[in-house]
Amino acid sequence: MNPDSFTTFKKNAAITSTYLSRGFDKVASWVTQLSWWKFLLFAVLMLAAAGILQETLFSSDELVIEKVSKHNGNTSKSAKAGRGKTDIRIDDTGVHINTGTYTYDGDDAASAKVMPAPAAPDAPAAPAAPDAPPAPPAAPAHNNNAASLSLSLPPDATQDVNQAINDAIAAIHEAAAEKAEQQVARYQKKSSEWFVNFVLLLLIGLFGTKALMGGKKRAEARAQAANAAAEHANLQREVSEAKMQMIQAQVEPHFLFNTLASVEYLIETDPPRASAMQKRLIQYLRAVLPQMRETATVTTLGREVDIVRAYLDLLKMRMEERLNVDLQVSDGLRSAAFPPMMLQSLVENAIKHGLERKAEGGYLRIKAEVADNQLRVSVTDDGLGFGAFPSNGTGLGLLSIRDRLKLLHGNAAQLEIAPNSPSGVCSTIEVPYQVVGASKAKPA
Repeated sequence: MNPDSFTTFKKNAAITSTYLSRGFDKVASWVTQLSWWKFLLFAVLMLAAAGILQETLFSSDELVIEKVSKHNGNTSKSAKAGRGKTDIRIDDTGVHINTGTYTYDGDDAASAKVMPAPAAPDAPAAPAAPDAPPAPPAAPAHNNNAASLSLSLPPDATQDVNQAINDAIAAIHEAAAEKAEQQVARYQKKSSEWFVNFVLLLLIGLFGTKALMGGKKRAEARAQAANAAAEHANLQREVSEAKMQMIQAQVEPHFLFNTLASVEYLIETDPPRASAMQKRLIQYLRAVLPQMRETATVTTLGREVDIVRAYLDLLKMRMEERLNVDLQVSDGLRSAAFPPMMLQSLVENAIKHGLERKAEGGYLRIKAEVADNQLRVSVTDDGLGFGAFPSNGTGLGLLSIRDRLKLLHGNAAQLEIAPNSPSGVCSTIEVPYQVVGASKAKPA
């Protein structure tokens, strides 16, 4: 094999292998995606179709057999004893068997003409005896090329011999036809068995593919679905973190402007109080600015409480007796894990939409407790409540809190907002109770 032929063979083999591999993968994927009852239904339909094809293609009972026609006993009959040059004729005078050189007219050996060899000189005939029966014609002399034999039979015997020869020839043809029919039947039976075995092997192969590769294909499908879900979750998490960073970096402009305007006013009217408010503002900014620059999705409840306390101290100096704060967070819960900036968002909503617009002010209660291994942090006010004034906000704060809780804890976390009695709103964040740093501690 020359190098070009070998290279062509390798190329064609590689292409064929690629197509076979792709076809097998497609068939395996299709089979593994079927449920078991659908696969069984497919197998039953395939067996039924195979049975119909088997009955149509391999079960034909019609066989054409050529019959031998029988001639009248009075006519001459030629029978071939084999492939030799022998001619057998039966007529009314008897049976004549001749051998010699034949010349054939057409395809029928019965029409062969015998070319006898030259006859020897006739010997002088002896005088016939009176009243003697006529002698049968003398047989031609034998030579190296031809021979002749004649048997004189009565007419009835001639017909019997003719009928026997015809029956023998018919029996030979019938035996040959029966043998051919048997061979055809064996061929049909063998072909039918091969066809049925092929269908059964195909079904067994599909069954094995589904049983052995079904787990692999399902695992690959689950892995692809998990990767897609992970990518979607990562994208959602990135969006949520971007929103959270936006919220963290979003110090309310009106809050800062109002606070600075109050400081400027108190500098002229009450310098000691202005100094105290300035210190509270610096304390608040020191607490909240590092939180704005961080991208952590979980912090501690104690840190969030400190930020909220600095924020409420500033508001307390502005609202004075109109704001009463009740902080109920035990020291043991300060190390509990809690999402950043969520508590401050609830406090800002309570002040902005509930207490700041109420002339006499009211109270704000922050409470943390653990129940059923869940940390519940609630912010309750007795402000104006829902619908007292049209809101000028975007409404994205509470929606962002819900989205972040779902991304962080799934269905294990939630935000509940309910009316307070007799007035106001109660907002509650519920997350799984976890202690920051507890998972890292190991026994000595």
